[in-house]
Amino acid sequence: MVEIKSNSGSGQVQIVDEVIAIIAGTATMEIEGVSFMSGYHISDISEILGKKNLAKGVKVDIREDEIEINLNVYIKLGYKIHEVSKNIQSRVKTAVETMTGLSNFIVNVTVAGVTMEKEKASKYKVSEDAQL
Repeated sequence: MVEIKSNSGSGQVQIVDEVIAIIAGTATMEIEGVSFMSGYHISDISEILGKKNLAKGVKVDIREDEIEINLNVYIKLGYKIHEVSKNIQSRVKTAVETMTGLSNFIVNVTVAGVTMEKEKASKYKVSEDAQL
């Protein structure tokens, strides 16, 4: 949990790690070329219940002097991995800064795989859910 100190004396604001994860996950999925995000946990109770987990594939580590955001993504075939990754880092940084006011953090992107679009998968007779 991150605590933001207020100089106005009106109290304090605390931001739960999952809020930062949801902001980062949502921002990541807005980037062209991102297929989906892969979770860090094998069993996710919200998926079992049929709810979409916006923090899936995001791990937030809060330290005293910085926040580390780790993203685990799959990129669509045909997109430049380094460009998509740079766009993710930039978008996540902007979104978290804008929504929380926090500024001292690191955004790491791990490309877990590449996916093929449905049209290309059928052309090559590959399952639609195939991961390369």
